[in-house]
Amino acid sequence: MTMLLAATTSTEQGGISEETWRRLSDAAWAARNHAHVIGNTRVGAAVFAASGNVYAGCNVEHRFRSHDVHAEINALATMVAAGEGPAVAILVASERERFTPCGACLDWIFELGGQAMLVAFEPAPGGERQTWRAEELMPFYPR
Repeated sequence: MTMLLAATTSTEQGGISEETWRRLSDAAWAARNHAHVIGNTRVGAAVFAASGNVYAGCNVEHRFRSHDVHAEINALATMVAAGEGPAVAILVASERERFTPCGACLDWIFELGGQAMLVAFEPAPGGERQTWRAEELMPFYPR
């Protein structure tokens, strides 16, 4: 059974202004430039904390792939290291047609932002943003 997610592309969702989405986009794409990759996929992510601060991270790949750090976790951990939280939204930036956080990243999104946290993806700088609530990406997550 295939489940299609209805991503929104509205300019303002969940109380996040277009200006904030631009801040997240700029931070995520800037962080992506610093990704340490072995494969072909550079990823950047930026988290919007409840305080209004933005925290960015990129993927850091290791030759032993089990040690890879995903951009989403990097950004969320940076927020926590700054003594911030909860997370309100995260924007993931990668030059791919489609992209959503993996299950492990979603675990951290649920842990640090909750089921209503906004999760957005941009396939290019200034590209069409797709946005979901975390619970839409993982509807059967244990509550």
